[in-house]
Amino acid sequence: MTTTATTIAAVRAEVAAAHGRGARVALVPTMGALHAGHLALVARAREVADVVVVSVFVNPLQFGPKEDFARYPRDLAADTALLETAGADVLFAPDAAELLPVGGTGIRVAAGPIGDVLEGRIRPGHFDGVLTIVLKLLHVVGPEVAVFGQKDAQQVFLVGRMIAELDVPVALEVVGTVREEDGLARSSRNAYLDAHGRALARAVPAALDAAGSAADRGVDAMVAAAQGALAGEDGADLDYLAVVDPATFRPVDDGYRGRALVLVAARVGGTRLIDNRFVHLG
Repeated sequence: MTTTATTIAAVRAEVAAAHGRGARVALVPTMGALHAGHLALVARAREVADVVVVSVFVNPLQFGPKEDFARYPRDLAADTALLETAGADVLFAPDAAELLPVGGTGIRVAAGPIGDVLEGRIRPGHFDGVLTIVLKLLHVVGPEVAVFGQKDAQQVFLVGRMIAELDVPVALEVVGTVREEDGLARSSRNAYLDAHGRALARAVPAALDAAGSAADRGVDAMVAAAQGALAGEDGADLDYLAVVDPATFRPVDDGYRGRALVLVAARVGGTRLIDNRFVHLG
């Protein structure tokens, strides 16, 4: 049975009891509206730890003033039922007043230069908000392992850098992207898509497939192939397409050889979709 904790004191008591039994604790941070992608994170957490804590908190610090914070899907009852089925031990579901000081927070974690490119360029300050709350959750819960999904590749990279550079005593576990039958990456924002938008959205994973098929011809050919896949869908507007070194998240040039990460973000109607794929060049 999943225990629900809504306060910092309550979740700390649950984790303290687990540690007192010698249990290893994993934290799966989420913003709720849970789906199969999140459940894959919980399943992996069950494999690497004895006790699984899942947080549900729609983080206001990572939304810009014109973004979808107010309409972001929320259904705690449904999330709780899914977590019961998935075998989560503790659901940590604080409200904003519990997790943030009155009036917000004046101190934030700075994501640095990589936080200002790609998603960070489109959403200024987004990653500062993400890292601030992730660090706070790690501090509050105190897990041995934190589990994140590869779909949010730039977020995963920056969380890993934060853990390493700030000496946070937690291991980072990354789970591969879970996809729907049509190839679309699982995302809470997929619920915004109507039938027509869903058809257009398939261009995003198709662009990654095209890039992967062209990997033996170099970066420029990959980018051209991906752009061609997206250009064929009127209504899917590209925000960015990039090929980066996974170790640095810096762009690679056409002479690069080795493992690379292709990232794409596009808008379908009012819905932003992001996706990524590892490829090998050379």
